[in-house]
Amino acid sequence: MVTAQHFLFGADGDTPNNPRLPLVLYCQAVDVTRAADPACLFEALFAKNGWGAAWRNGIFGFRHYHPSGHEALGIAAGRAEVEFGGSAGRRFALAAGDVAVLPAGMGHRRLSSSRDLLVVGAYPPRTDASHARPGELATDEALKRIARVALPDKDPVHGEDGPLVRLWRAS
Repeated sequence: MVTAQHFLFGADGDTPNNPRLPLVLYCQAVDVTRAADPACLFEALFAKNGWGAAWRNGIFGFRHYHPSGHEALGIAAGRAEVEFGGSAGRRFALAAGDVAVLPAGMGHRRLSSSRDLLVVGAYPPRTDASHARPGELATDEALKRIARVALPDKDPVHGEDGPLVRLWRAS
C-alpha cells in the first residue's frame, strides 16, 4: 500500500479550506511508466473505488475550491507545482503517478507545469463538482456547504479500508 501524507490547512481569510479534513497525497500511487494511455489507469482505479464523473485536463491556474464536493486528482503525465490551502497554504511538486485527494473547501491552483501535464479528476458519489473562487461565496455560506458534504465510502486509491477513509472518519 502506498503511504499517505496528509496536511490540514485553516482558513486564510479568502479560502475556507476544510476545518477538519486534511488534503491527502499519495506519491507514486500508480505506475504509469509502461502505459500507452496512463489516464486510463487512473480512470479505472477511481471508478473501481466509486469515484466517478472523471475528466481529463489540467489544473486551473487560478485559486479555487469545491464547496460542495471532494475531488481526486491523478497526475497521468508530466509534472506540476500546485498550491494547496490557499494563500496561507503550501506548494507541492506533483509528478506522473501521484494522486492528491482534496476535501471539500480545499483551495488549490496550478502554479507551473510541464507542457505534457495530464490530470484525471474524479468525485465520490453525492458530490457537486462546481467550484468557487475566493470571495465568490461568503465564508459562512461556504463553511455550511462544506460541512454538509458526506464522507466518501471509499478511498479513491485503496478502496474501503484505505488510509483516506480511516483518516477522514477519525477527523
